[in-house]
Amino acid sequence: MKASRKVWIVLATLAVASPLGLYLPAKFKAGSAWGEWSGEEIGGMVGYIPQGLGRLSHLWHAPLRDYAFRGMDHAGLAPLSAAYVFSAITGTALCVVAGLAAGKLFTRRKSKVVKRT
Repeated sequence: MKASRKVWIVLATLAVASPLGLYLPAKFKAGSAWGEWSGEEIGGMVGYIPQGLGRLSHLWHAPLRDYAFRGMDHAGLAPLSAAYVFSAITGTALCVVAGLAAGKLFTRRKSKVVKRT
């Protein structure tokens, strides 16, 4: 099996497994998923809101807030799983496209020089 195919299989597996980030914290009553804390949640955990986070947190709003589409029912986690997987696949695709574009931009292909005699 080619290495690139293995990478795609790993990426697909991680994207499909991404809802575990919703289920496990809920199952163990651990609060929000790791790293997805608001400024207020960080303030509660460490005792203060870092100055830069407090000042700049209003600048970014997630395109799929709480990984949910508009009008989704938040009563259960099942509808959120589909949006979570969609977010994972979309984010992965954007990163792959950006990486490929950067690779094309920063590498030069050596053109074949034909010598005429």
